[in-house]
Amino acid sequence: MELLKASDISEFKKIKRKRTREVKVGNLIIGGNHPVVVQEMTSTSTADIDKTVEQIHRLEEHGCKLIRVAVPDTASALAVRHIKEQISIPVVADIHFNYRLALLAIENGIDKLRINPGNIGGPKKMSIVVSAAKERGIPIRIGVNSGSLEKNIIKKYNGITAEGMVESALHEISLLEKQNFYDTVISLKSSDIDLTVESNKALSAKVDYPIHIGVTETGYGEEGMIRSVVGPGILLLNGIGDTIRISLMDPDRIKNIRLCHKLLEELNILHI
Repeated sequence: MELLKASDISEFKKIKRKRTREVKVGNLIIGGNHPVVVQEMTSTSTADIDKTVEQIHRLEEHGCKLIRVAVPDTASALAVRHIKEQISIPVVADIHFNYRLALLAIENGIDKLRINPGNIGGPKKMSIVVSAAKERGIPIRIGVNSGSLEKNIIKKYNGITAEGMVESALHEISLLEKQNFYDTVISLKSSDIDLTVESNKALSAKVDYPIHIGVTETGYGEEGMIRSVVGPGILLLNGIGDTIRISLMDPDRIKNIRLCHKLLEELNILHI
C-alpha cells in the first residue's frame, strides 16, 4: 500500500467551509467567513456569581470565546447581569421548560438564548420569547436533542431519526421566520455519532443558518475523547460547523477547550 505524502495530507486538509448567515453575539460574529468559535458551558450554579465568574475567567484564559450558563431558576436569571459585569466574553442563557426565565435573562442583558423546542412550552410561549429577543437584538440558538425530540415526530418516523431531528429544527425555524427573526444558530445533537452527523449534514443542505456542532454524553477518558472528536471532526471535514463545544463528562471544563483547539488545529481550520 502506497503511503500518503506530506503534500497529499496538506491537500486533504484544505477544507472549504460552507458559507452561512452571519449572526452577531455580543462582540462576536458566528458564521459567514468568520473563524469557528470555541465555546463552553459552566459547571457551577449560575446563582453562585463568584464561583461562576471564577470558572469563566479560567476558561477565558484557555481560549473560550463564548460561555453558556444554565438558567434553571429566577436567581440564575438575575445573576446574569452581575456575571456579565465581571467578564469580557458573551454569555448564553441555557433555557429549559420555563419561557419566563428566557424573558428575565433578556432583561438582565444576556447576549444569546439557547432554547430546546421540545420543552419550552409550545409555539405561543416561543413567540413571546422571540418577540423579546428581536426587540433587544438577541440571537437564539435552537437546540434539538435526540433525547427530547417531540413525541409526534418520534411517532411519525417510528423512532428517533435524522429526518425527525431535521423536521423538528425546520419547524422551529419556520416559527421564528414568521416573526421575521433570522438571528438564529442551530444545533442538532445526540449521543449517537451517526445520528449527529447525518442530521447535521441533512440540515446544512437545507438552510444557511450557522450550525453549532458537538456530541452529547460522550463519556469519560479516552473513549469520551474519541467520541467527542469523531462526530465534530467528520462534520468539519464536510465544511459544516461555525461554532463548537466538546462536552466530555469531566468536571474540568478546560479539557473541553483544549480538545476543541487541538481538533481545529489538526484540521487547519481558522478558529478563535
